[in-house]
Amino acid sequence: MKYYLIVGEASGDLHASHLMAALKVEDPQAEFRFFGGDLMAAVGGTMVKHYKELAYMGFIPVLLHLRTIFANMRRCKEDIVSWNPDVVILVDYPGFNLDIAKFVHAKTQIPVYYYISPKIWAWKEYRIKNIKRDVDELFSILPFEVEFFEGKHHYPIHYVGNPTVDEVTAYQEAHPKNTAGFIADNQLENKPIIALLAGSRKQEIKDNLPDMLKAASAFPGYQLVLAGAPSIAPEYYEQYIGESKVKIIFGQTYRLLQHAEAALVTSGTATLETALFRVPQVVCYHTPIGKVISFLRRHILTVKFISLVNLIADREVVKELVADTMTVKNMQSELEKILEDDKYRREMLAEYERMAERLGPAGAPRHAARKMLELLKK
Repeated sequence: MKYYLIVGEASGDLHASHLMAALKVEDPQAEFRFFGGDLMAAVGGTMVKHYKELAYMGFIPVLLHLRTIFANMRRCKEDIVSWNPDVVILVDYPGFNLDIAKFVHAKTQIPVYYYISPKIWAWKEYRIKNIKRDVDELFSILPFEVEFFEGKHHYPIHYVGNPTVDEVTAYQEAHPKNTAGFIADNQLENKPIIALLAGSRKQEIKDNLPDMLKAASAFPGYQLVLAGAPSIAPEYYEQYIGESKVKIIFGQTYRLLQHAEAALVTSGTATLETALFRVPQVVCYHTPIGKVISFLRRHILTVKFISLVNLIADREVVKELVADTMTVKNMQSELEKILEDDKYRREMLAEYERMAERLGPAGAPRHAARKMLELLKK
């Protein structure tokens, strides 16, 4: 069959590439055409546009590039009609993809499948109307979304497991733990490690890293290792590191987590990855106007937590220090607990196990591919 996929960022490229590989196993004659990235291109098919030509973050950049965004949207719609695939598969990136879904539903007979559903349970819940109208099948990677979509909104979905489980499992199977090798390769000290995952965007790093360093530096028996984001130059980090004793390593985030004793983590997929490596963590997310954001979070956001770990567990497994609660003192206090209080540490690790059970075993791309093919053949 002919599969048309659309992603808008690096994580979408990763997840879509695994889905494409799984589809090729189920459908060896599969043809792919996509708005995507290098990982998807490596699987095969025709790339119409690279996601880097689509991704504009923030109000001002979007405003400045409106003409380009609309041109890309128009090109995508025309290309879908011209190629006439058996299915359009949208991957996350709802601002762009829901508009494409609306067009495909209204103007063609091509089914629309959504892999990695939009996170409307946290923000913009009104989009459920568009999803019900324009998306034929929704494939979820978060177990709590089943109750949200099916229980609350009476819209049936397919929970296929979480691809981060696959990625962490595959890494661990291919890379047995070798602490001495890790220390030697990166010229580290022979001390236990506190990992710092300060986000992947410049603003996140600017807001989070300085206080993370101050908090973690209070534990001289540990060494600090910072996971460098692939899109950020080392020089950018230097201005925030100052005199702090910290080692930056790039391209080794999973290897760092494999050897870390504890972690300070900016919210995002990194919190889930840290939990799957069974590293006790503190979730830290600074915002410039903390008290206002805290108020908005309490009164506008529809979720109790911001970290995937707590959302999946449906309870506070890891401490979330967000907005006005993210202070150096609070981070130090929580770090002290997970480093020095054995009972507290064991309880967090036990909760990680329960969270992993809720996610289910590895195999999300394979489960999604099989279900997609089954539905298409009907």
